[in-house]
Formats: sequence, C-alpha cells, structure tokens
Amino acid sequence: MKKLLTALALSAALASPAFAAKNALVLQTDFGTSDGAVSAMRGVAYGVDASLTVADLTHNIPDYDIWVGGYRLFQTANYWPEGTVFVSVIDPGVGTARKSVVLKTKAGRYFVGPDNGQFTLIAERDGVAELREIDEKVNRLAGSGESYTFHGRDVYAYVGARLASGAISYEQVGPLLASDSVVKIQYQKAVRNGDTIRGIIPVLDVKYGNVWTNIPKSLFAELNIGVHDKVQVRILHKGKEINKVVAPFEHTFGGVAKGKPLVYLNSLLEVAVAISQGNYAAKYKVDSGVDWEIEISKAK
Repeated sequence: MKKLLTALALSAALASPAFAAKNALVLQTDFGTSDGAVSAMRGVAYGVDASLTVADLTHNIPDYDIWVGGYRLFQTANYWPEGTVFVSVIDPGVGTARKSVVLKTKAGRYFVGPDNGQFTLIAERDGVAELREIDEKVNRLAGSGESYTFHGRDVYAYVGARLASGAISYEQVGPLLASDSVVKIQYQKAVRNGDTIRGIIPVLDVKYGNVWTNIPKSLFAELNIGVHDKVQVRILHKGKEINKVVAPFEHTFGGVAKGKPLVYLNSLLEVAVAISQGNYAAKYKVDSGVDWEIEISKAK
C-alpha cells in the first residue's frame, strides 16, 4: 500500500505544472553581440525559468532587415522540435502602433515578435493555426512600463520564456486575431514561363557569397536539366541586368574546377549559383532582397 501511495504521489507530481515539459527558446535579433542587449534578453528568460534551454539563431541580421530575418526563420525553424518558441526581434518600428504577436503554426511552433512582415515565409509555408496579440498589461517584464525602445527584452523575451517554460498557456498570451491578418511582404514567387523560371534572390550564403534563390527543386526539374548540363543565369536588380553567366548544373562544388561557376541545389533544395572556392556575390556585385530577381533556363 505504501508503495502504491508513493507511486500515485509521484504520478501526480509529474503531472503538475512544475514538472510540465519545457520547450526550447530560440532568439534572433539584429542587435549584434558587441553590447549587452542579447545578454539582457537571456537574463530575462532565465529569470522566468533558470532551467530553460535558450539558443541563438543569429544576432547578425543586417540592421532593420525584416525580410532577411524572416528568411532565417524559414531556413531554420523546421529543424527544431514541435513546441519550440522563436523570439525574433527585427523591429525598426519599436514603440509604434505595429502589433506585438505570437503566431502558432500548424506544425505547432511559436513565433514571438512584432507583426511587421518578418513572419511572411513562415506563414506561407507552415500555415497559421492561430495568431494572438500580446496583452502587454499582463505579459510584460515587471517594472519595464516606462521603457519604450527595448521590447525585445521587456516583452518578447519575457513572453517567449513564459510560453516555453509553461508558465503561461498560448491562450493566456492575449486576444485572438484573424489568422489571415499576419502582415506580409510582397515578393516574386518562383514561376515558370515556357523554358524560363523566374524568381528572386531572397538571401546570400553570406560567408561564402553563394547566391541563393527561391526556385525549388520541383520547379527546376521541369526544365529537364541533368547533371553537367549547361544553365543560363540572368541576375537583375530592379529590372536592370547585373550579371549573365552560363554554368553547369552540379551536385557538389567539386563538380567544377576551383574558380569556376556552377548551379546547384542548396541545403533547402532550392537553386543556387556559386563559384567553387570563390565568392560569386562579391565578384559580380550581387546582393539579395525582394528587388533582386533571377532567371534561369537551359542553355541552348
């Protein structure tokens, strides 16, 4: 009987909120790490629950670049478990009327931050299960009411940590918003027109200067381009041609000699252009964003 009572007590304890499973908290900002901003956000999270797993996506998003921040979420999120909470603070409108939200995807991940377009790609790919506006009257770091320019610390890190730790439920974040009301950035989707596919350069592989596109493997396959076949690439900025090259389609960078261009599928299985052991973007002065377009076709 004593063993039975002990087992029942342990079972009840494990079922209590104090023993609830915790989810990871992943932070992304454009703050850099040369000052104390990121550390302050981490401190707030650990103040909520010292046992939380707090990880960094990146803090090197280009200043105020909402689009790149959104793409890095898109690039990374699906490799984290269901229930993970992402806090993304690229917030040039901090303190203005833009909404502070938590978006829940149909895959069961959460995205905390300003609703300024940074959740565009996540919403499109993963779907929005629910969207809630953060009620800052109850979900804000105590004593921060007179701070208007650091919502990353005072609101987003705090709410993200409480959600990840189980201190609050998703329903306690704040009022429900229409799921289709997420602010979205307009951009050119990848489309095929005859023998040509048109898309954009959403980001660069910044370390190596490889040029990534939003053209998926499935659409590229419609051109019937095989390994070693020649591909014509045109890169345009605001309609003006910046670069034009013919390069082979290869599975690996070693498929061409050092210093030679190639077309390949990147780690997200989307078309990319590179120079083997070189920097394509730097050589041809190519950048990224919604106004950088790319066209690919099978070379004649």
